Amino acid sequence: MERRGRTLEGKVALVAGATRGAGRGVACMLGAAGATVYCTGRSIRGAPSPMGRPETIEETAELVDRQGGVGIAVRTDHTQDAEVERLISQIRAEQGRLDVLVNDIWGGDPLVDWSSRFWTMDLDVARRLIDQAVVSHLVTARYAAALMVERQGGLIVEVTDGAGDGYRGHLLYDLVKGVVRRLGYAMAWELLPTGVTALTVTPGFLRSEAVLDHFGVTEANWRDAVAKDPFFAESETPAFIGRGVAALAADPDVRALAGAVLTANDLSERYGFTDVDGRRPAFHPYFDKVADELAAKSSPLSGDERFLLLARYMDVHRDPSKGEQARRLAAGLGLSALGAGLAPLGA
Repeated sequence: MERRGRTLEGKVALVAGATRGAGRGVACMLGAAGATVYCTGRSIRGAPSPMGRPETIEETAELVDRQGGVGIAVRTDHTQDAEVERLISQIRAEQGRLDVLVNDIWGGDPLVDWSSRFWTMDLDVARRLIDQAVVSHLVTARYAAALMVERQGGLIVEVTDGAGDGYRGHLLYDLVKGVVRRLGYAMAWELLPTGVTALTVTPGFLRSEAVLDHFGVTEANWRDAVAKDPFFAESETPAFIGRGVAALAADPDVRALAGAVLTANDLSERYGFTDVDGRRPAFHPYFDKVADELAAKSSPLSGDERFLLLARYMDVHRDPSKGEQARRLAAGLGLSALGAGLAPLGA
């Protein structure tokens, strides 16, 4: 492989949750920038995780190698303190340093029942989800940050879904994704005097392996799914958020972004990279455009249209910079009896 753009040569990264999706994309792009990348997760050859997907951390490590980095697969259940402590001890012994931690642990899809509401939820399942999708992040950050603080430098990247402070459509999903977003902010404060930076990133409409399967397409013919969902036209590969994280890790002024929540598109505009096909997907601006058009319709909204408009309203109504848009969306929905905390800010 031609070695160009090796901005992370000599750096060591840990991508927790590197088996598939955004985690795999981040691991590969850190490798493309020259890093040694520890790829962790629960799915290994012959022993898949409860997700029941075919991807494994060994495959991810091999993809990192093909990108020109060094991929090291280590089977780790990040909810288990002892396993994470052992992982960080291995990194310390083998590398003597850790420059980047990317917390992309999820595995929660089988645990979220989108049709349920909190007063009917299975509390044992709720505890498992919080342990899997939140406590795992905290455990991993606790042990990894200690190694970074010793060297007075490093970057911790929390990966979540959604940049705004609005409702994510399900109490448990909203809770875990919101807490992950908050972790990046809170850790940034505690790390302020240490030289270590923490922040949060989110992809847009991610063309993960599971999403491609859901639409019945592959990466080669993904555009065929646009007919099923027009929003798919602004979808992005996992490499897009991966390139963003690699750019953050190589930025000597990354501390200026401590505590921030950044979309893949934000990072693309800041650092000037594109997705692997040369596009610069912008899912959130596109969603804004569609929502504004729906709110302005003079004819009654269909069920699907109302769902989309409400989804965008719930996402933006707590954002002061989106106040005027939120008022337009609320009017289009005919929402006149919202409680103060659910109404657009300033309404």
